Amino acid sequence: MQFILPEGLLLHFDVTEILLLCDIKSKKEFFEIVLEEQNKLLLSVNATDYESKGFTEVTLQDFPLRGKPTYLRIRRRRWRHKKDPKNIIRNDFSFVAEGAGFTRELSDFLKDTSGYERRYNNQHR
Repeated sequence: MQFILPEGLLLHFDVTEILLLCDIKSKKEFFEIVLEEQNKLLLSVNATDYESKGFTEVTLQDFPLRGKPTYLRIRRRRWRHKKDPKNIIRNDFSFVAEGAGFTRELSDFLKDTSGYERRYNNQHR
């Protein structure tokens, strides 16, 4: 999996599921890889003052696998301060391309190869 997923992702996330799903409308199959953040607080705060309290989820499109679209469903932990429950923090990861819905690597690749999706889809019809 380290060769398939964005670099460094498996240092902080565990793969919990790999699903082959099908879009009902288009009848096209796609992969969904579910990752869950490990129970480690990485920020420079006193980790004993915080506890893991739930997850937030984001789904990002990544490079296709075997000609099928691939999505990463990433479950990130929220850390709540034990004495101040309104103080919630999260680890900072740079694998997300801001506002794009793609992994940073895929976003950079698409910027470098304009028309990639159009060429890829035309070649594989």
